[in-house]
Amino acid sequence: MCQTVKLSQQTDLSGCHHVYLFSQYDPQTIGAFILVIVCKGLVSASPHFENQYKSNATVAKFSLRKPSHPDDDLCYIIPGKPDSLATCTFNGTSKTFLIIHGWTLSGMFESWIPKLVSALYEREQTANVIVVDWLNSAQNHYVVAAQKTKAVGQEIAQFIDWIEETTNMPLENIHLIGYSLGAHVAGFAGSHATNKVGRITGLDPAGPDFEGEHAHRRLSPDDAHFVDVLHTFTRGSLGLSIGIQQPVGHVDIYPNGGSYQPGCNLRGALEKIANFGIFAVSDAVKCEHERSVHLFIDSLLNEQEAAMAYRCGSNDMFDRGMCLSCRKSRCNTVGYDINKVRKPRSVQMYTKTRSSMPFRVYHYQLKIHFSSKVNSSAMEPSLTVSLYGTRGEAENLQLKLKEKIVTNKTHSFLLVTEKDIGDLLMLKFKWEETNGWSASSMLKMVSSWWSGSSDGANVAVHKIRIRAGETQQKMVFCIKDPDAQKLTQELTFVKCKDPWRTNRKRTLRR
Repeated sequence: MCQTVKLSQQTDLSGCHHVYLFSQYDPQTIGAFILVIVCKGLVSASPHFENQYKSNATVAKFSLRKPSHPDDDLCYIIPGKPDSLATCTFNGTSKTFLIIHGWTLSGMFESWIPKLVSALYEREQTANVIVVDWLNSAQNHYVVAAQKTKAVGQEIAQFIDWIEETTNMPLENIHLIGYSLGAHVAGFAGSHATNKVGRITGLDPAGPDFEGEHAHRRLSPDDAHFVDVLHTFTRGSLGLSIGIQQPVGHVDIYPNGGSYQPGCNLRGALEKIANFGIFAVSDAVKCEHERSVHLFIDSLLNEQEAAMAYRCGSNDMFDRGMCLSCRKSRCNTVGYDINKVRKPRSVQMYTKTRSSMPFRVYHYQLKIHFSSKVNSSAMEPSLTVSLYGTRGEAENLQLKLKEKIVTNKTHSFLLVTEKDIGDLLMLKFKWEETNGWSASSMLKMVSSWWSGSSDGANVAVHKIRIRAGETQQKMVFCIKDPDAQKLTQELTFVKCKDPWRTNRKRTLRR
């Protein structure tokens, strides 16, 4: 949807390499929208807004919230005034969390902040949970707010230095948690503090104005002893992403690939972005972007059901079930209890989640070898699996085909269940024809598809190898009834006696 826009003669676009047009709601003028032309390092807007930007002073306030009143600012710690520490009952020997919000239009705190405050106190009862208020700067137009992040970060760094000097608190006890633009604020705070803080958690760090920038201009692994990042909305419009796509921490986790989140209306979000600009405020955009916060809250509240993430070269490889190993720190816990692994390069990890809390799911890798004595053309059937375990079952789960099925080749699949079914005892496998199949090609294979006999069977599946991601258990399943032949019936597989590795060698020999 396009609109004709008349620009002022005073608008100077010289020197702009990239021009992005965003329609932005003006909270000062009810119902009005303004157009802002954004260039690399340039903001051009109406004189009213230019004056408004200049008049906004960068001020950060530090509210020590209480477990009994997680949504109220009852006591502010004032840098340079040691008495305020005693007044607010600051505990110099406990962990200290600084929650840093992101860009806002309303000029008010978002509803997730008291939820995060409560969750932190639930896990760390004696902690100091401080909400950093930089709303005065954050409620500007996005580009201006982004430019303010460094100055706000420097103020927080001064606060950290003062806390360290006044209380002798070890900075290993300080954990900054920043959401969206607040993640980059946390990065600047960490990089400007005299000594390194223990940890920074970036919750879907903002992408525009930070994607591709040098490490000292955004959140980076250099900003704390350990930096972990959750990426939940790395899809956008106009070539920009709301959440930053590139890895910016020691460990970067991309739930569901980082591009969409179950339960959120991605189509509606992208339509809003296309129609009203990439920062159009909608519940859909908020759902995707803010999911990072709720995943972290979930990790605090559901310690025993913490989600697992797995190191992988790409999301596509992960979706093929190729990256469920935990050897050599290849898997990690999502959120608060993450194992603080520091590598020379950022570790990129992936996981699947449910649509609501608790978000944890259970990952399985299925390796299926389709063998044939006759060369068969590539096929695209519908594959369905049901799993049965000691604690329950998960039935009629679709195996997503990332490529056509080719015979005499082992295909790998990722399967996810939303509940813990316990130790796997049995599985049922169903192959169904799709519209791409011809009747003649089906008839050729019906007679002895699953038999595995040497009397001219066209295609056979002898065994299915499974790795459970959460338990790292490896299992081999054999077809229970080798005489089963009907394609449309569910074929049952039970545990083989052969171990994983021995079976693998035998399969390869075939």
